[in-house]
Amino acid sequence: MSAKKNRPRKIAELPYRRGVGIMLLNPAGQIFVAQRIDAPGAAWQMPQGGIDRGEAPRAAALRELEEETGTGKARVLAESRDWVRYDLPAELVPRVWRGRYRGQEQKWFAMLFEGTESDIDIATKHPEFSAWRWADLDELSSLIVAFKRPLYEAVVEEFRDLVAALQTR
Repeated sequence: MSAKKNRPRKIAELPYRRGVGIMLLNPAGQIFVAQRIDAPGAAWQMPQGGIDRGEAPRAAALRELEEETGTGKARVLAESRDWVRYDLPAELVPRVWRGRYRGQEQKWFAMLFEGTESDIDIATKHPEFSAWRWADLDELSSLIVAFKRPLYEAVVEEFRDLVAALQTR
């Protein structure tokens, strides 16, 4: 193996990990948010995760929803026009995804939750969350870690009209 292959890559040279995010809406237009189990009291987020090799983004979103919330009782209302990115802070890059990625590039899906609250069970096989709740659209960006805020703000703006339509039903 050449020395060039063994040399650590600069963060800017690393690729983005492909992933999906889910804005799960209840019929009142509130959004599901959950507190990360690895950051008690600090980090809340909407369900999200990676896309498996050969998996379509929509299928990944439905899988991630069930893996993280314990329910698949939702239907897709909309898909983001574009992929949106966030960069990890430099100090997290070596610790997250074994240092292979600089951040994530995600396709987002707005979904309407069609179950009851008892259908949601975050005590999944591989739990990621310690608590969950419904949040209003305009409080989302204040709940999220700072490095993901621009991504969340873009998702909020893209799905704002859809949320407003649910709230006026």
